[in-house]
Amino acid sequence: MKKNVAIVAGGYSSEYEVSIKSARNLYDYIDKEKYNAYIVLIERAEWIVQLPGGETASVDRNDFSFKENGVDTPIHFAYITIHGTPGENGLLQGYFEMLRIPYSACGVLTSALTFNKYACNMLLRSQGVIVADSVCLRRGQAVDHDQTTDRLGGLPVFVKPTDSGSSFGVSRVDEASQLSHAIDKAFAESEEVMLERLVSGVEVSCGCYKTKGNICVLPVTEVVPANQFFDYDAKYNGQVQEITPARLSPEVTARVQQITNQIYRIINARGIIRVDYIIPADGQPVLLEINTTPGMTNTSFIPQQVRAAGLSLTNILTEIIENE
Repeated sequence: MKKNVAIVAGGYSSEYEVSIKSARNLYDYIDKEKYNAYIVLIERAEWIVQLPGGETASVDRNDFSFKENGVDTPIHFAYITIHGTPGENGLLQGYFEMLRIPYSACGVLTSALTFNKYACNMLLRSQGVIVADSVCLRRGQAVDHDQTTDRLGGLPVFVKPTDSGSSFGVSRVDEASQLSHAIDKAFAESEEVMLERLVSGVEVSCGCYKTKGNICVLPVTEVVPANQFFDYDAKYNGQVQEITPARLSPEVTARVQQITNQIYRIINARGIIRVDYIIPADGQPVLLEINTTPGMTNTSFIPQQVRAAGLSLTNILTEIIENE
């Protein structure tokens, strides 16, 4: 019998539409000769599975099953491609753990840790990974803006939600008059906000995955945004130049890949992750963030890097499904 594979998408964050695009792309690449693939949309009101022929059915949250043609249909594997809550922060992972349904992403602890950029960066800094200086603000906390930015060496700084992706709520602040608005914008996406020192250099991204105990680090992508930074329009509306492999020296490329491998092991990752960096003039990569459910749309980095490596995304997905 074929395994029933659910591509779990949607979620409760601003990244809902990005998640849907990732799910559709993954659906196209999953080997239909080996698996029955279904897209399952996680929404607050209802969990819905898309059936062949355009029909839909409700998912029974007690066991993550549904009815197809009147027959109870269980799910044997869940590929999580929700960007944001509840698929990237450990909540859905805990649900699948309780149901004993294997899934593609990092476990509960790793997902919760990496979802909070500030906490994750502090942990990795303690393990020797270079990260930019940052300050964490919590909702309702009294903040002296001048004192806070002085701790980061002054302006400019980046203001970002600690637990949001796709650059929602992210601002670059060059003048003090912009700071309050930028913080409010970030708090609209998250209960915590981080101010991060600006590090100038080349932005790059590197994917990594593990199957059967072997870690495979993918080629590095160089990001050249048309705007001030790699914002939503750059990521999803083509306002960027993406170069894979990146125009880095062999030594710097190897360093990025070595650190990515190291991070994968430190956080005890599973499945496919993506790690983003800035490469300053000294060539030492500075960590920006880790994505444990990276975008898988046609314009996303991971599919680009898989092609550049001469690998098959279909085969990689099969390895991940079978590895779990």
